[in-house]
Amino acid sequence: MAAAPAQAAAPTQGTRGCGDHAATRRVLDRLTGVHKLTGAAVRVDDPRCGTWTAASGVADRRTGRPMTADTRTRVGSITKSFTATTVLALAGEGRIALDAPVDRYLPGLIDKNGYDGREITVRSLLRHTSGLPDHMDAFASTEEWRFRHFEPEELVRLSLSMPAPEEEWSYSTTNYVIAGLLIEKVTGHRAEEEIQRRIIAPLGLRETYWPGDDVRLRGSRLRGYVRQEEGGTLRWADYTEMNTTVAWTGGALVSSPRDVNAFYGALLGGRLLPPGLLAEMKRTVELNPDQVWPDARYGLGLIGTPLRCGGTWLGHAGDIDGFTSMAGVAPSGRRVALAFNENPSSQEAFDDELNLVQTALCE
Repeated sequence: MAAAPAQAAAPTQGTRGCGDHAATRRVLDRLTGVHKLTGAAVRVDDPRCGTWTAASGVADRRTGRPMTADTRTRVGSITKSFTATTVLALAGEGRIALDAPVDRYLPGLIDKNGYDGREITVRSLLRHTSGLPDHMDAFASTEEWRFRHFEPEELVRLSLSMPAPEEEWSYSTTNYVIAGLLIEKVTGHRAEEEIQRRIIAPLGLRETYWPGDDVRLRGSRLRGYVRQEEGGTLRWADYTEMNTTVAWTGGALVSSPRDVNAFYGALLGGRLLPPGLLAEMKRTVELNPDQVWPDARYGLGLIGTPLRCGGTWLGHAGDIDGFTSMAGVAPSGRRVALAFNENPSSQEAFDDELNLVQTALCE
């Protein structure tokens, strides 16, 4: 199916002096035209220029429904920013100490195969320096988890059965599953309910929800595709339906570009955390670029990346079969959220997804 060219929505405010986003449109069209991604969408919210959206390709390969930036998608590891924010809010209330051992709150949870919860701090969970492997790496294929329910403790046990990563910094969704258990322990509430109460409901994020065991996406939504080659024939398998309890507080959220931009705007605008804790969240350490991208650094649930127009954009990315999301905020306050309903098929395609963030924030 041929990709539809980028279509732009009218801005919600006047954009005199803000340009026509031509460079951003070109990158969008390259993603679907050159890299043949099914669909790509961008939403920009700028304190000076208002809101602008554009999309290229299709949201549904079967019907040809055009891609838009106004639909729900699986945002994957962007969930980690929500979870980290909640842990930090609890730290601000004196209910969690960032440099306390995990074992203080969850005694005996991490006590197997040489892993010791008395030596792993809450802070190290949030910045991926805990030394715990990623339970997602234990699955040989998506089909092993796609339609299964997992309890968080089961995912932790799976991680503890794996060999430790060799690098000091190693990305692990298990860290954020444990962070979810930590939220539950100190609040007495389900982690999903606590994040809903503290972030999703107050910010009016109407398109953001926890799917639980529901494998479908509600309402207006993207369909997600995985590119497969069989016998020299290229096909796109529909992976829209899946059970994301396998990622839980590390990657299960459903959201939209609008809501993601609203969340990061509120977070980095100082509306969700006290200034000192927001500063802690933004303090980054060196990471493994093979697990994220070159020049990036990791804070507490935030990725910081140098902007080619100066400063650093702060946000996160999420990737789960059939769906990729990226979002971030520039020093100017301009926010960008991207949605793709197919994972990048090559390094060049992934580089252009990053280029789309840079272009949208710097143009």
